[in-house]
Amino acid sequence: MEETTTQWHLGLKPAVDLELAEEREKLSYYREYSLNQQALEIDLLIIKKEGKQPIRNEIGRLFRKYNVIEYKSPKDELNIDTFYKVVAYTSLYKSYGKTVDERKADEITMTLIRKAKPVKLFQYFEEHGIPLENPYKGVYYVMEGFMFPAQIVVTKELNRQEHIWLTALTDEMQKQQMKELLDKVESFHTKFDRELAEAVLEVAIKANWQTAQELRGDGNMCEALMELMEPEINKIKETVREETKQQVTQQVTQQVTQQGIKNAIIALRVCGNGDIEIKNAIMKAYGISSNEAEKYL
Repeated sequence: MEETTTQWHLGLKPAVDLELAEEREKLSYYREYSLNQQALEIDLLIIKKEGKQPIRNEIGRLFRKYNVIEYKSPKDELNIDTFYKVVAYTSLYKSYGKTVDERKADEITMTLIRKAKPVKLFQYFEEHGIPLENPYKGVYYVMEGFMFPAQIVVTKELNRQEHIWLTALTDEMQKQQMKELLDKVESFHTKFDRELAEAVLEVAIKANWQTAQELRGDGNMCEALMELMEPEINKIKETVREETKQQVTQQVTQQVTQQGIKNAIIALRVCGNGDIEIKNAIMKAYGISSNEAEKYL
């Protein structure tokens, strides 16, 4: 699918939340945090609630109290000007406290996440004598030369087994990786984690539609995907049977979450479910035409 159809940032917060799930109680998440009344937003802000105990996960080890996260999609460039933009946004965040110096500079970090290594940016650091540390596979620290300590996370280099959620934000997913992701999603039993995992899965399927289509030839995986979305699909089926055509939209949107509808569409499309009536009801409930649905998926 084309890059413009994949809303990568929708997967950022769920992926990071699941990465740091073991210490969720210590962190507060603010997606698309507005810096002021104008259109200036931080992709994700994570505030560590209390204490100086470090986060155990490699992605969160650098974190201090306030942590600004910038995500660059696979086709976005990460160069020195992009880096300085994040420095500027972070500086604005520091300056917008309720009182003077409420947010201490030494309590703030920056994280930039990108699929591929930003070679030219790293060359700039080398040419200008800015040290670059590589404490963990796929994680690079920039501790000098700028106002705030920073890390650059290269998801393509991360250990896939240890960082399944961030590595899922790719447009180069192979069938085996999608299988592993689906297995992981199925392993969750709590509603909150399940919804986060399904949000990441949705982004992964949209960005890797051709790979998802290959699931058609894998009966076990297709069955697993349909089972994963079964609650939403069953609710829609029941509504279609019991309600008139005029009542379908209202009833479906009341009973099924927007996320559930999206995921149901994905499951039905991937697995080639032949129930046209249900497909049409889902699209009607979501308020999109067939052509728009094609673009969405």
